[in-house]
Amino acid sequence: MSDPAIPVHWQSVRDHSRSFWDFTYVYPVVSRRSRGLSIGINLNPDKVCNFDCVYCEVDRLTPPRTRTLNLLQVRAELASMIRLAQSGELGHDPKFIEAAPLTRIIRDIAFSGDGEPTMVPNFDECVQVAVDLKTSHQLSDTRIVLITDAAGLDKASVRRGLALMDAHQGDIWAKLDAGTEDYFRQVNRSHIRFDRILSNLLLTARERPIVIQSLFLRIHGEPISDIELGAYCDRLNELTAGGGRIREVHAYTIARPTPEPWATRLSREELEARALVIRQRTGLKVEVFE
Repeated sequence: MSDPAIPVHWQSVRDHSRSFWDFTYVYPVVSRRSRGLSIGINLNPDKVCNFDCVYCEVDRLTPPRTRTLNLLQVRAELASMIRLAQSGELGHDPKFIEAAPLTRIIRDIAFSGDGEPTMVPNFDECVQVAVDLKTSHQLSDTRIVLITDAAGLDKASVRRGLALMDAHQGDIWAKLDAGTEDYFRQVNRSHIRFDRILSNLLLTARERPIVIQSLFLRIHGEPISDIELGAYCDRLNELTAGGGRIREVHAYTIARPTPEPWATRLSREELEARALVIRQRTGLKVEVFE
């Protein structure tokens, strides 16, 4: 179960906007999955992604503020955001008033933006920026999180970045929303082959424990079928049988408006029912987030 100390109705929880003050790449959110303040780094300000998920809330109609990634600016913005949190100033912003005590403790620095973070050619250099500031600000308990669709986990620069994360409390939250190629195409709408996603998950999970994050929803009124959910559980079992380590599964549903009106959320009860099936079929720890 998710942490009851962080109410889902708080504005700071419901609003995960990547626009904050005059920052271009860095943004703060109160994350129930992180159990508090997460400082996001948007490596994809150009809004380019290799997935086109039916539930994605990113506004791709509005032109981006910039199409380039300036690591010097990322470093400066991240340092500023850390200082805002540690000084308590962040908690005075109207968005965070109700969650002010939570904003002084930085739970994680997360690579999560308007596209897929591993698409950048210098992912390892981006991780180094987070490591440098985590170290210089003595954030010994702060994790570095990569939230990824797994398509780029086999790239050389990404693997170097993951190794660097491993040495500095890294955490990988990898997407898996389907059990079959057909449903993967329907939900994630990517040109990437589904078997590449599964191969990358296995490659990565053999080297360190990972979190699988799975969004369940209704498509044209229909939730994921029992057959598809069974196939999804089979894929998880194949990963663990192949030597992959899955620390836990995060099961969640749509929380914010989506561009596709026919992509709609599950109820808490529906989500819990699917989580129960996953637990029973795989033996994995499953946490539920609305």
